[in-house]
This record gives sequence, structure tokens and C-alpha cells, in this order.
Amino acid sequence: MDFRYFLEIVPHIIKADLPASIAHAKMAPMERMEQLQYIDLDKKEIKTAAVMMLLYPKASLTHLVLIVRNLYEGVHSGQIAFPGGKFELDDVDFAHTALRETHEEVGVPPDYVEIKKDFSPIYIPPSNFLVYPFLGISQNEIQFVPDPSEVDRVIELPLSVFLSDEIIVKVRMTTSYAHEIEVPAFEIEGQMVWGATAMILSELKEVLKSVIR
Repeated sequence: MDFRYFLEIVPHIIKADLPASIAHAKMAPMERMEQLQYIDLDKKEIKTAAVMMLLYPKASLTHLVLIVRNLYEGVHSGQIAFPGGKFELDDVDFAHTALRETHEEVGVPPDYVEIKKDFSPIYIPPSNFLVYPFLGISQNEIQFVPDPSEVDRVIELPLSVFLSDEIIVKVRMTTSYAHEIEVPAFEIEGQMVWGATAMILSELKEVLKSVIR
């Protein structure tokens, strides 16, 4: 998608309704949606985090940045994710968290990013995090500088590829809550994007599809 055209539809994106759980359910295993029904977030001591869905031009085309996390002892080891991380006490709000973590993880200064819209928060049972996603836009091309301690590599995904239904697949896997189940995923650069990241991507995709003419 041409970046100039994308900028033209940004006001419509800002005004668009969020499909929330309807979009999340499209990229979530049935078992996960059933599990979420029985979780009372008001009674849990949850941790909070924020992520950035950053869109920007590359060779005049709109791209979305994702990261491949390093291998480590944790439930999200090696997964594809958005730049983002845990809310810290020094953060003014969750938008500040998303900007700070994007700077730390992929080297994009906060003043390069305009936050345009906050998306529906999503709870991740395995890590007990409530994640707040934000849509950010950079008007200029970006030279990413990934933090080697956290990021294995950066994925620059053309928006036209993301919007294609051809990248949606189903795979069988064992998760933290079920054994050998069918999981919907986005296949991106030969890797499977599933779980919370796929659910957040699903809401972004539904919003974009609702405003594109």
C-alpha cells in the first residue's frame, strides 16, 4: 500500500470502531477463548505492558515492524512480537511505555512516532500480563537498531502482505493451556505468529479492512 494513500485513511482509522473480542477470536484457539471467559481480571493481581504497532514508509510503501525475540527462559522466548514491554513506575502512562520500549528495543526515538489510536487491551494468561496496544505512525523511513540483548531480528512487513488472507494458516501445537490443538496463525517470513500478537494483529487488520476503499 502506498504510504501517501495510507496517510489519507488515517483519520478514518482513528474514528473506526474497535471490534475487540470479535477480532481477537478470529486468531485465537477456541480453548483460549473459553479459558478467558472464566478469568476475573478485577480479582487478579495482574502485570501490565504496552506494545507499539508502528507503521512507516519504506520505498514509498507502508510497512509494519515486528520483532523476533531472543531465546530465553520464558513463555515468549523466540516468538514474533511487537516492540513493547512492561509498564514501569517512571512511565507517565501506557502510551509512554510503548514509546519507551520501542526506543529501547529497536532504536526508534519517541519523537519519531505519532500515536494515533489505542487498541483493545488483551490479557495473556501464561504470563499474567494485560497488554495495551497502540497504533503509531512515523512519517519517515526508519533505520532500526535492534537491542541484541532482547531482539534477534527485525521484520519489516509490507502492509499489503499483512492484509492478504493468504498468510493466515492453522497449525497444530501444544500450548500452556492445551495439548496438540489447532491454532490459527499468521505465517510471516516462514514463522508462525500466534497467541496474543496474532489476536492484536487481527484487530488491526479488521480496522484497516473496514476503512480501505
